[in-house]
Amino acid sequence: MERSEKLILVVSGTLMGVFLLLLVYSGLGLGVVVPTCITDVRPFTQGRVEQRGPRQYDVYLVSRMWFFDPGEIRLPPGSEVNLYLSALDVTHGAYIEGTNVNLMAVPGSVNFARFRLEGEGVYRVLCHEYCGLGHQNMAGKIIITREAAAAPGAELVAGAR
Repeated sequence: MERSEKLILVVSGTLMGVFLLLLVYSGLGLGVVVPTCITDVRPFTQGRVEQRGPRQYDVYLVSRMWFFDPGEIRLPPGSEVNLYLSALDVTHGAYIEGTNVNLMAVPGSVNFARFRLEGEGVYRVLCHEYCGLGHQNMAGKIIITREAAAAPGAELVAGAR
């Protein structure tokens, strides 16, 4: 083996080790949760928001042609969200602007992501997987507002699309 080949092997092995250490650090040290498919939650057909505790919410988001159910969710600033995503008809995607949430919604499965929404504003939920002729109109909203904290039970605006 030539000297340059040995150097390349050492450098590539070192880089893989560094990347592995950074991955472990981001997961354990920074609390980054990797989106995943979960098997202990059955696929669901109705979207809903459930409050687990103070500023802690479980959001069950259903993707279907060509909207998200619920279409509009109101939460207070600093909300920790457990997002469960399911699809009823075809493969969809869910990207939440301003966050690192980017999930696939596959019929018959449930995908999961955990994230926190600190700042007030509107976070659009967009479908990023082509799902048919009305795909370009498939969007929802998560509205972070102080009024949501003042009105318990008003987190979910039913029927908004």
